[in-house]
Amino acid sequence: MSSSGGGAASASASASFEQHAKRRPPSGPSSQQQRKLRLKLSVKDDEDVAAGVVPPVTVVLDGRCICHRVHLNRHTGYRSLAGALRRMFVDTDAAADEEQGEDGLDIANAIPGHVVAYEDMEDDLLLAGDLKWNDFVRVAKRIRIIPVKKSSRTKKCGGGLDN
Repeated sequence: MSSSGGGAASASASASFEQHAKRRPPSGPSSQQQRKLRLKLSVKDDEDVAAGVVPPVTVVLDGRCICHRVHLNRHTGYRSLAGALRRMFVDTDAAADEEQGEDGLDIANAIPGHVVAYEDMEDDLLLAGDLKWNDFVRVAKRIRIIPVKKSSRTKKCGGGLDN
């Protein structure tokens, strides 16, 4: 007898379950809106990933056969990059570094007697420091440190005519 009572209870429970199963969930965004939202989120995620994965650039000092690699996204700006270049290529003692400090160091005087230039994605050679830092990080492909050439002009006095 108890089995027949249990069967009635299970029949009413299954009827109740079927009523709940037939109910529709509250209407949310349409499937087209959901796809657009997913596309926006995936594009934003791709941009965040791309911003976090910046390949290192090669640093070449003309006249040396060994190159270095620098992760530009790990630097805060040109002053930080100048300090790293100074440590890589200039043999200085700690006292001279403490005297000058990071405040006096800039990309223009990072390596004495040299100019810091970079090659962009189109292989154009440009001076470092001309662009905003974030733009520089985005377009720089290679950093070249080029020695400054001395002027070959000779100064003539008196107009060049001797009488």
